[in-house]
Amino acid sequence: MPDYTIQSVSTYDARYPLPPGAGSDSIHATAEYCFAVTYLKTDGGPHGTGIVLTLGQGNQVVLKAIELLSERLIGMSVEALMADFGRFSRELADHPSLRWLGPHKGVVHLALASITNACFDLWAKIRGVPLWKLLADLTPEQLVKLLDLSYLEEVLREEDALILFRANLAGRSDRERILKSGYPGYDTSVGWMAYDDDKVRDLTNRAMGQGFSAFKLKVGSADESRDLRRVEMLRTMIGDSSTLMVDANQHWDLPTALRMCGELVKFRPLWIEEPTHPDDVSAHVALARAVVPVKIAAGEHIANRVLFKNFLQAEALHYIQVDCTRVAGVSEFITVSLLAKKYGLPVVPHVGDMGQIHQHLVLFNHVAMDHEAAFLEHIPHLRDHFVHPAQVEGGIYVTPQEPGASSDLKA
Repeated sequence: MPDYTIQSVSTYDARYPLPPGAGSDSIHATAEYCFAVTYLKTDGGPHGTGIVLTLGQGNQVVLKAIELLSERLIGMSVEALMADFGRFSRELADHPSLRWLGPHKGVVHLALASITNACFDLWAKIRGVPLWKLLADLTPEQLVKLLDLSYLEEVLREEDALILFRANLAGRSDRERILKSGYPGYDTSVGWMAYDDDKVRDLTNRAMGQGFSAFKLKVGSADESRDLRRVEMLRTMIGDSSTLMVDANQHWDLPTALRMCGELVKFRPLWIEEPTHPDDVSAHVALARAVVPVKIAAGEHIANRVLFKNFLQAEALHYIQVDCTRVAGVSEFITVSLLAKKYGLPVVPHVGDMGQIHQHLVLFNHVAMDHEAAFLEHIPHLRDHFVHPAQVEGGIYVTPQEPGASSDLKA
């Protein structure tokens, strides 16, 4: 097995203007998606690319943190690094001065995510396999060494993680059939906040024609009647046999969320996403109890495994939307997926990477952990900027075959 040494680390400020109205929600009106990119160069071998999503000027702040955090990588053997990546990740997260800025959240944690994602992309390329296969071929013992389980000791110790991985070795051959059939997707891009009704209708019709049967609509506008009218419109369009989700992007305070969720449940959404502030565990508990049988989903802005632990312990969420470009990259995504498995909840990631890395991670979750193959969010706006864009056919993610994490960007 070849090994390479990391010779240098560089960053790139990638910014992509969006079409009018795309990407808009109740909080974020920017028309620009950005990636804070980490490049790892080796001594004659492949390079690694890591990405995290930001919006506009925030990108340059994350890039500076990447530069500061990544200095220790230079001169390291990739195989030695990944053999004990959990320990290394914890050391970076506990940087003696940068930790103060979090801890384990915000700019510094986003920087750690970009670095981590680059490490996993590089490792998969060195081994000549797509990321999903790299992870699926590791032993339970090797997988656990990738993870930082600190602050989870009362619910998920190292031996607990080993038990979970080993328990799901059985039945893998049956679950591997998904590698041929592909992973189901759902369409977010039909329902951006700034789209008028005609555009929502047109895009929904197109998406149904492309094979999608699950759709998400943004809510939380200043005019609450507009939200209710548009949700009713979309439900009527797609019918009772298709799946509808709504996403408030944290806009409502708790009294407003309780009132609006009470109105929205009559349209039978599968979930109501980010109904209030992402740090407010008790508000999510109240909402989760109030909207039964509709579910509460969140994770786009839940920054780390410790916060997810708190939400799970409090029974505040039903769908875990952990994002490897929000938590500390691929390794913390796996940790949160283990937590979700222990608590019996599905993982349906938010895709700050536009689904590029997550298409690998949901396959790993299903094959190695027996997570439900629910569906994966699909946002197509940046696909032309990737060297190997995610392929979605008939509403299904086609299993990627190229080595790496599908995160390489065109020049």
